[in-house]
Amino acid sequence: MFRSALFLLLAPLALSHTTFTTLYVDEVNQGDGTCVRMNRDANTVTYPIEPLTSKDIACGKDGEKAVSRVCPAKANSLLTFEFRAWADGAKPGSIDISHKGPCAVYMKKVDDATADNNAAGDGWFKIWHTGYDESTEKWCTEKLIDNNGFLSVRVPSDIEQGYYLVRTELLALHAASETPADPQFYVNCAQIFVQGGGSAKPETVSIGEGFYSLESPGVKYNIYEKPLQLPYPIPGPAVYESKGVEERSVCPAQKRAVTAQNKGLKPAGCILQRDNWCGFEVPDYSDENGCWAVCSPILYSGFMVNANSLIVLQEVLGSKSGLL
Repeated sequence: MFRSALFLLLAPLALSHTTFTTLYVDEVNQGDGTCVRMNRDANTVTYPIEPLTSKDIACGKDGEKAVSRVCPAKANSLLTFEFRAWADGAKPGSIDISHKGPCAVYMKKVDDATADNNAAGDGWFKIWHTGYDESTEKWCTEKLIDNNGFLSVRVPSDIEQGYYLVRTELLALHAASETPADPQFYVNCAQIFVQGGGSAKPETVSIGEGFYSLESPGVKYNIYEKPLQLPYPIPGPAVYESKGVEERSVCPAQKRAVTAQNKGLKPAGCILQRDNWCGFEVPDYSDENGCWAVCSPILYSGFMVNANSLIVLQEVLGSKSGLL
């Protein structure tokens, strides 16, 4: 449990595809893996959803398992998602150039972003998508590669304040026209808290088991056909069009009803952060008994640091800890 969760997931893979690893809010890096629900199997962390009809299409494999952190973002904030072909960045690249296809981003309002089992089901609305750009003759994934694996969208300015899941979706069509057809969806979710905003309630869809099939528009599409059958039909619903927020007076009772973020915050006293884990200062010690008194909680509940305990962790846990 001491090895960073991201280190466990991000081991270099011989066969690599892609995964969303890192969230930026208004160009500020939140930290690798922080606030991101990821596949917890290091052998398949960059693999597509299989089968495409499974409920994993909502937030990916293990996407029903929440992480402890929720990243704050304002209404209209710029969210940037970093994709990597090797989740730990051991090798450069975001996705293979052969994996051509569309991209989309969805959001879902939830009562608690740190709660499990809230991904699949109703409540999702699409805030952005792009498929094939006829003017540049490039797919979204090709533009993603050109942009070094970064994809940016804005939070709608008029949605309600609160906790949200943000779902990224890439679709690789390089094998979609084969027999059997093999369209490859790459999906992950981030946990955020939207501050400010308005009162808009976008029309939603249910994303889960059976959301996509080979019969869904744009899923079984031949990217090798000349000429391409255009315009390309991007899978999923239409994009929600934000109406903006009108200036209006708010009575004191309404102000009190707006709940501030109180879950998923960075813990007080956290002096060392690694994805969704925090390190805390512990009392100094001067002998072996004091050392074990300090280190015992670390072995069972998390990791803590002080000037001495970093050395002790290295001695007790070695490089396997993933923290040093």
